[in-house]
Amino acid sequence: MAKKKEKISEKDLGHAAHSKEAKKAVKRKESRHLKIVFLGAGSGFFGSLFRDIMMVEGFNDGEMCIVDLDKKRLNIAERLGLEMMKRVKNNGWTLKKTTNRRSVLKDADYVINCIEVNGGPCVRPDNDIPLKYGVDQCIGDTIGPGGIMKALRTVPTWLEVLSDIDELCPNAVVFNYTNPMSIMCLAATRKFPRIKHFGMCHSVQGTSELLSKYADVPLDEISWECAGVNHLAWFTKFEHNGKSLYPKINKRLKSGEVDITCDHVRFDMMQQFGAFITESSGHLSEYLPFYRKRKDIREKYCHNGYNGQSSFYADNWPQWRENGDKWRTEFGNGEHKDWEVKRSWEYCSYAIEALEMNRPFVMHSTVPNTGLISNLPQNGVVEVACHCDKNGIVPTYFGDLPAQMAAICDWNMRCYELAAQACLDFDLEKATYAMMLDPNTNSSCSPEEIRKMAKELYAAEKAYLDPRFFGKKK
Repeated sequence: MAKKKEKISEKDLGHAAHSKEAKKAVKRKESRHLKIVFLGAGSGFFGSLFRDIMMVEGFNDGEMCIVDLDKKRLNIAERLGLEMMKRVKNNGWTLKKTTNRRSVLKDADYVINCIEVNGGPCVRPDNDIPLKYGVDQCIGDTIGPGGIMKALRTVPTWLEVLSDIDELCPNAVVFNYTNPMSIMCLAATRKFPRIKHFGMCHSVQGTSELLSKYADVPLDEISWECAGVNHLAWFTKFEHNGKSLYPKINKRLKSGEVDITCDHVRFDMMQQFGAFITESSGHLSEYLPFYRKRKDIREKYCHNGYNGQSSFYADNWPQWRENGDKWRTEFGNGEHKDWEVKRSWEYCSYAIEALEMNRPFVMHSTVPNTGLISNLPQNGVVEVACHCDKNGIVPTYFGDLPAQMAAICDWNMRCYELAAQACLDFDLEKATYAMMLDPNTNSSCSPEEIRKMAKELYAAEKAYLDPRFFGKKK
């Protein structure tokens, strides 16, 4: 169980670590030679995370090994990385590409996981088969039928990756960016508990910045606390000068200074349940039973794009992927000269900087719930503030979430539990139970209908699932 201690807010450590005063106090120091392995180099995360790491003061000697099974996208990533090194003016780093992860994992210090397993050919059935049964999804890659199917495709490969890490670089720190985050991290915790792995997402820092705009108060003047599960963490405290900013936000919504339709689901949850949540309104609506079950409700609360548009991800993801590859190819060829040489808000480089250079930092990460949130399942994973410095990454104690908020998280965690066990045991019956417990799905379908839908999904995607799900050897 986690030892109880005073809660740590993002302002207390995370923001303080990057204040002007803190930066002045940092002594110039060179890091040791770092070996970082990036899995899924074709991911859109590669460019920003590599740039961020190279821009850390003192990180002047390192090796980035990039891995992807798609040779074309691996070559694009290599050219992108080499061009980025020129523009960042960090010639101390080397870049090595390979399609064989085992050839580069040995003695790695850090592993960044961004793999995508058979996402392209499955994006339509993930969306369209559930829609036929009345299950309306906006994103559908972390929860719901689409998210559970993605877990069934991805987790077995993820566990093979972790097995290689356990053998070749057991002391490495592993940062996972691949969704479905909670299911990925839960499966990893169950199968490889000794590996130091952390689920990484930008929804907390993105939402804190957005909330500060809704409140019309600079973020560095705000004190806040946030905890829950990934994409469903609650800003239980959001204060300025010791006073809650929620009344001010509600007042600005009522006066029209803030358009409620720009984040309708999140604003409604804030007003009905008492706090703002970390994921965009459209994606959040999929974690709940309230907003997607009837056409009239969708028309009221679910709007265009990430605000809740039906089939938004399925309709746009292929084009996003194509456009991303096009931009990265152009950048690798020396185009896009207006590209800004600036670190992103992604946590990864700041966490590595804290570990290597002892520059304290707080990030929110998905970790095992070892008593951290006391009224959520203790065998699950949760998203809490984690303190990073030379001593490691230490999740901090939060305590009880308000009961109504904990209930929403708990509901989703029961679904994650069954989905993770389905992947660990290659058991499609457990995956079906996970779909039955999914809030958005069971708000629209009976258990019998969900079972029929699940069977259709398994049949449609059989070629992309591990054969052990069907009683065959791999």
